[in-house]
Amino acid sequence: MPASKRIDPYRGFNFIVEIDGVTVAGFSEVSGLSSETAVIEYREGGNNENVVRKLPGLTKFSNITLKCGVTLDKSLWEWRKKVIEGRVERRSGAIVLLDADHTPVKRWLFREGWPSKWEGPTLKAAGNEVAIETLEIVHEGLDLD
Repeated sequence: MPASKRIDPYRGFNFIVEIDGVTVAGFSEVSGLSSETAVIEYREGGNNENVVRKLPGLTKFSNITLKCGVTLDKSLWEWRKKVIEGRVERRSGAIVLLDADHTPVKRWLFREGWPSKWEGPTLKAAGNEVAIETLEIVHEGLDLD
């Protein structure tokens, strides 16, 4: 019997973020790729089985949190600033997982996203860490391509 080929999982550090089809910034961390469907419990009258039926309710998507090093590029801040000024600009995007050869292997697509929160870096004179800013994007749907 021939040995089966080993398939290793992809590494979590090799990814890019696209917004409206354009790769933006060099992000150090992405989180919030999740969805959850509420459960509606329903008990039928006249049913003597003492069973509660469970039906799917509304589906919610977690906010996507992006962390990146501070650079001269202000495009993400400008996008957030439009929301602050009451001019919400919705965009679609993707978080793309790459293999060791930098070939895309998984693509999580979000739609109708806009930045709901921005957090500046923690600055500390005694430290030597990279200055990291955080952007939180709310959206109306997540799909795996």
